[in-house]
Amino acid sequence: MSLYHTEIQWGGPGAAWNKDSDLQIVISNRNGVVPPSGRPATGTQVSWSGPHGSGSVTFFDDGASFQGAAQFPGEGPVGYRGTAAS
Repeated sequence: MSLYHTEIQWGGPGAAWNKDSDLQIVISNRNGVVPPSGRPATGTQVSWSGPHGSGSVTFFDDGASFQGAAQFPGEGPVGYRGTAAS
């Protein structure tokens, strides 16, 4: 499980980033994609889609940060990034 403080960006690449809700990631299978007490490895990509939105992110710096894009119901796509909570 990993917890990230997130920001979204709308209005293009030069626009300001805005605080968004924290993101908690838990993915496990035969070989934990996100370890129970750790972060995803650099280069790990995670995508999701459901009734509350969709997104796709890539992790960097041993899982200390991610960057990607997201789209929430009734809104256009936005830049999406996060920094590990601790």
